Amino acid sequence: MTDHAKAGGRFRSMTMIVVFDIAAPLVAYKLLRSAGLTTVTALVLSGVFPALRVGYGLVRHRRLDVVGALVLGGIAVGTVLGLLTHNARLVLVEGSVPTAVFGVACLLSLAAKQPLIYSMAVEFAGRDSARGHEMTRLWQFEGYRRIFRTITAVWGVGFLAEAGLRVAIVYSTPIGTSLAISKVMPFVFIGIFSAWTVGYGTYRKRKGQAQLPSPPVPSPPAPGQ
Repeated sequence: MTDHAKAGGRFRSMTMIVVFDIAAPLVAYKLLRSAGLTTVTALVLSGVFPALRVGYGLVRHRRLDVVGALVLGGIAVGTVLGLLTHNARLVLVEGSVPTAVFGVACLLSLAAKQPLIYSMAVEFAGRDSARGHEMTRLWQFEGYRRIFRTITAVWGVGFLAEAGLRVAIVYSTPIGTSLAISKVMPFVFIGIFSAWTVGYGTYRKRKGQAQLPSPPVPSPPAPGQ
């Protein structure tokens, strides 16, 4: 695949995220509330759009990745709790579940042979690609392994902090404001983590450590509600 094709693919992915995970749910929520639907009903129905994006990826690639599974799981839990409790804030809080699970998974993977961010980076590069083979070869070096374990630890703690912050916002701001922040916050954090990863990789490279490939930028476990 050429660089132009890769750039086009990334642009399409980002466009779908902006449309289906941010814009469409916010617009749908406002329209549904204006039509007289309850807050919980409007939140549940607005969660359909992120699910559609994950479903499109499933049909196109014929596989469901871990992040997609977390997103669908969060949507399902939020929907069930919303319908059972009629508590709008609880629906929004459940949107933090995929983020928290991802953070915990990162930290737990530090005890495994390969940390989660390294595994995701290899998948992102393509296991059968030249870069994927190079990453596999470099894993034998302690300095290279330390880099990815550090990145995984930072991402794990960061995502847990983001989930906690989102819960605090849900219970301290109006529902509409909480929804807007919940939709945007994951992408702000993923941008911060990605920028830090690039900077950290550059720093370690200057220090003479093993070369770090382009940092992984997985689809963030955006909340379904």
